[in-house]
Amino acid sequence: QVHLVESGGGLVQPGGSLRLSCRTSGRTFDWNVVAWFRQAPGKEREFVIYRDWSGGRTYYADSVKDRFTISRDNAESTFYLQMNNLRPEDTAVYYCAPRIFRLAISAIRTPEHYDYWGQGTQVTVSA
Repeated sequence: QVHLVESGGGLVQPGGSLRLSCRTSGRTFDWNVVAWFRQAPGKEREFVIYRDWSGGRTYYADSVKDRFTISRDNAESTFYLQMNNLRPEDTAVYYCAPRIFRLAISAIRTPEHYDYWGQGTQVTVSA
């Protein structure tokens, strides 16, 4: 069984930064892909970023490009989402979603194509 635990969320002022973590445990897979999604109250889960390490490509939601980056620490089985210059509209619960195999580009923004999810971590951007 796969376990994903997101952490690092919190309250931050506009313009601030946070680094979210997504630690994987349980069954060991080679996670070649990870995406992050977010969900604000009353809204659908929204694509944020997708990284394909085997292919060397990263895809961003337009709203986070040039502000968010993604990385990983294989030794710690952990993925990271670095969020800079945060805005109130970034307020949401953030979820990581790793995959073994890459998706077609047309599918990366659809939550239904991801099988593993953590419990999420709350990010609140407010003055």
